[in-house]
Amino acid sequence: MYKVYAIKSQKEERIYVGYSKDSFKRLKEHNDGYCRSTKGYRPWELLFEEEVTTLKQALKLEKYYKSASGKKRLKEILNMTL
Repeated sequence: MYKVYAIKSQKEERIYVGYSKDSFKRLKEHNDGYCRSTKGYRPWELLFEEEVTTLKQALKLEKYYKSASGKKRLKEILNMTL
């Protein structure tokens, strides 16, 4: 199982989308500075995750959430849950 996740910077209004088998471990890696693209915007908090069964599905869903229409849908989802 894979999880596509969205995290939000507590420092700035930034949202990062990624995928992992363990989203909590991955969040810790983001907060510990192991990811160059998110290092400067620490700390991060987990906002959303969606579970899929295959890597192919995870890559497709991650790509969707990084697109303009996917970002719009993600904001709709987050507004419903916040």
